[in-house]
Amino acid sequence: MAYSELQQLSDGEFKRLCGVGRQTFAEMVEVLSPHLIRRGRRGGQAKLSVEDQLLVTLEYWRAYRSQFHIGVSWGVHETTVGRIVNKVENLLIKCGKFRLPSQRQLYQPGWEWQVMVVDAGEMASERPKKNRNTFTVASKNATR
Repeated sequence: MAYSELQQLSDGEFKRLCGVGRQTFAEMVEVLSPHLIRRGRRGGQAKLSVEDQLLVTLEYWRAYRSQFHIGVSWGVHETTVGRIVNKVENLLIKCGKFRLPSQRQLYQPGWEWQVMVVDAGEMASERPKKNRNTFTVASKNATR
């Protein structure tokens, strides 16, 4: 689904689909635009716009679909999807604006952790032995 088709979605639906809000999406596009727009450069022009390339990457991260399936739905080859995801990931990491907090920042003193333990034990179920016949012979008394 192209970015132009997502304009009709509400903010909640957009975030639900992409995993980021509209404002974060717009900030990501601002970071990616100077690097992904190929006007006036040698080589072929990108088939997908910057917004669509970001959507391809977010779809890959959010839904864990294979690159083949994403490529079929966007009309590009799966290797192109891999290149797009790799390029967008590297640009967003390099910018440093969209990083998650490090592990050291998450483990600050004074925080109270609440832990819930769930016991999910396994129980063996009775199954017929492999060497037994596949059917059970009924007793003579039960058939009368």
